[in-house]
Amino acid sequence: MSQTGCANMIPPSGGVRDTIPPRLITAIPRDSSKNITINKIVLTFDEYVEVKEITENIVVSPLPKNNPLIEYKLKNVTIKLKDSLEANTTYSINFGKSIRDINEGNEAKNFTYTFSTGNSIDSNTLSGKIILAEDGKIDSTLIAILHRNTNDTAIYKTKPRYIAKLKGDGSFTFINLPEGEFALFALPNDYSKKYDDSTKLFAFTDSIISINKNTSPITLYAFQEAKKKPIISASTTTNDSDKKLRYQLDLASGKQDILNDTFSLEFNKKIKIFDSLKMMLCDTSYKRITNYSIIKDSLKNKINIIYKWQPNSQYKLLIQKDAVTDTTNSMLPKNDTIKFSTKKLEDYGSIKINFNKIDTSKNPVLQIIKDNKLIESIKISEKILTRKLLNPGEYELRILLDKNNNGIWDAGNYKQKQQPEIVNPIKQRLGVRANWENEIDIIL
Repeated sequence: MSQTGCANMIPPSGGVRDTIPPRLITAIPRDSSKNITINKIVLTFDEYVEVKEITENIVVSPLPKNNPLIEYKLKNVTIKLKDSLEANTTYSINFGKSIRDINEGNEAKNFTYTFSTGNSIDSNTLSGKIILAEDGKIDSTLIAILHRNTNDTAIYKTKPRYIAKLKGDGSFTFINLPEGEFALFALPNDYSKKYDDSTKLFAFTDSIISINKNTSPITLYAFQEAKKKPIISASTTTNDSDKKLRYQLDLASGKQDILNDTFSLEFNKKIKIFDSLKMMLCDTSYKRITNYSIIKDSLKNKINIIYKWQPNSQYKLLIQKDAVTDTTNSMLPKNDTIKFSTKKLEDYGSIKINFNKIDTSKNPVLQIIKDNKLIESIKISEKILTRKLLNPGEYELRILLDKNNNGIWDAGNYKQKQQPEIVNPIKQRLGVRANWENEIDIIL
């Protein structure tokens, strides 16, 4: 799409601020006209207007092969359709919030122009909602799409017939649809509008949608079949201090969390050589501790000591300077001893969660979330759930309906026609105080 505009219009000073959006006065052809054969449309408004953010806002249905040319000047907006018009087809152009008055920027929200090349205007609608299956949240950057071709492979090969953008609550509405059979999907609003990458958010329905005057709203659950792999970039040095191999400790408030079995040393550069025999975990008397393991992290910049830490205890980690060598063959400057202690039981809070009702036949799993990170998953078998140790703070709660009863969320698979497992967020948040029994009633 492209646009042209006139010189800036200077609003008069003083007076009451205009809050009224532009209003359509005339349209050539008239809105909702039938038997249209021309490809040029002129819209005239009651004040000077501009058309902004065309690509982000305007939706033409059916989806054209070539975007129309949209121009504005003074009070007129001109649309030039580049595609040949199809016979007996209803077209609609939704301008979103792109048409605005020049002086105050008031938006003619969701202004839609409709016409038909046949004897009637299609008036069927399809509404629904798209929810992220993994966390029950909304991603309003997704779009709902309809394919006239109901073959399973159409979503991979062709662009859709119709698209509908999502509102902030995840809802969508298709308007001016003909009767017929359609395949309904959800995808990111990208250039291809195809399911050409398994890391894309994607949703599908279990059956073909029959569009008519009585079609019910539909909810789709979007998922990523495959997660994007993190990009690991090589370390770079910018000054002399960066050339030295250094590490920092991953401790919570200066102490090791006993709920986390991993004590980590994060290095400033990638590790090339690592000798676990040159590192030793011991108590304050330098007595070697047993049943722990030391491994290099997959990102190659961390060393993890795995152990079942005891509360309110002190430890020492002995490191020989040649235990670790980075990709530039640098070692630690000297032998080192790391002294650290673990948290006390009093540093944690206990929780008691009362569910007003719970359907255990759906294998519900309570997910405890903090800072968008899954802290713990607990299978729910009774109306009362207790946990003795949890770090203080505020937590988000969700319920996973675990269809295969494996304790984790599973994505869907379009080729196998497998829908994702559904996670429902809980409105109440869980606040945890240290050295306190924290109780909450959950209404499902």
